[in-house]
This record gives sequence, C-alpha cells and structure tokens, in this order.
Amino acid sequence: MATIAKGFDRRARELPPGELTPSKEEENEMKKFFVATLVLLVCVGIPALVLAESATKEECITKSKEAAQMVQEKGLDAAIAAINDKEGPFVWKDTYVFLMNMDGKMLAHPMSPALLEKDTLLTVADANGKELFVEFVNVAAQGEGWVDYVWPKPGEETPSPKSTYIYQVPGTQYFVGAGIYE
Repeated sequence: MATIAKGFDRRARELPPGELTPSKEEENEMKKFFVATLVLLVCVGIPALVLAESATKEECITKSKEAAQMVQEKGLDAAIAAINDKEGPFVWKDTYVFLMNMDGKMLAHPMSPALLEKDTLLTVADANGKELFVEFVNVAAQGEGWVDYVWPKPGEETPSPKSTYIYQVPGTQYFVGAGIYE
C-alpha cells in the first residue's frame, strides 16, 4: 500500500486514484489546529489591530504641526478646506485635527461641523464642567501643550477621556489641535 502523504492512504478507504481525503484522526487534528489558530488570532491579532487603529501622542503633534504649516504656506482657506475634509490628511485612525482662533471660534472640525456655527466656544464645558475651549486658548497663548478633558469619540455620544495637543500657528491668532482617546 503506497502512502501519498502522512495519514493519506487511497486504498484503505477505497478512493479513486488521485483523490485524497483525510482520516477521522486527521480531521480532528485539523480541527484542533484551526481552533488553536483562531484562538491565537483572537488573543494576539485583534488587540494588535485595535492598537494599530489608535492614534498616538506623537502623531497628534506631527499632524498638528503639519496643519499649522499648511496655514502658513497655503493660507487659511486651504487649511480650513483640508482640515474639514473627513477623507483628508488630517483625519486618521480614531482622531483628527481641528483649527480655531484665539477668540474661541472653531474654524475647521471634520467630525463636528455644528461647532463651526457658534461665534465662540469659550462658554462650552465638557460633561465634567471643564471649560476645555478656554484651556485650549490659554495653552495656545503659551505656544503649545496638552489639555485633558472628556469628549465623545467620532460616531459616539458618550464622552471618553481625551488628551489633546494644542499648537499655536506661529505668528498668527490661530491654533490647531489633535487628541488621543484614553
């Protein structure tokens, strides 16, 4: 009796030549392998995928400075258009860049365009009562820094802890920000 591959014997199961079918033992081994692979993917692969989809503080700094550079090099209108574009370079993973002026007016926000309609956001507080936009302006006046508060993730309504990098566009009355959800 000729064995084609380990455990695959055509004659023992009276199969036509060229057709291979696993034995019950082999089927059980394949099922165990499949389950082990699936468990490995769930335990390692999915958390890695989730982590890969979360923005980092370094990315927030880089994207904010890129947006500030766009304001300086291409002008305010071009920067507003790019930042407001949900498919643009300033929306990535689970976050985005926004643009404001030092009077507390939101000029560009790709996820919450309703914020653009208000003359000022300085009276707006987060769910914990923190006047985050006042803090944004205060930090921008110093040049750059981080502000912690709570804000809904894109597509959600419940606020989550967030830390946002604020960067004043040098030589202007504008600042940009981008944050990470914790």
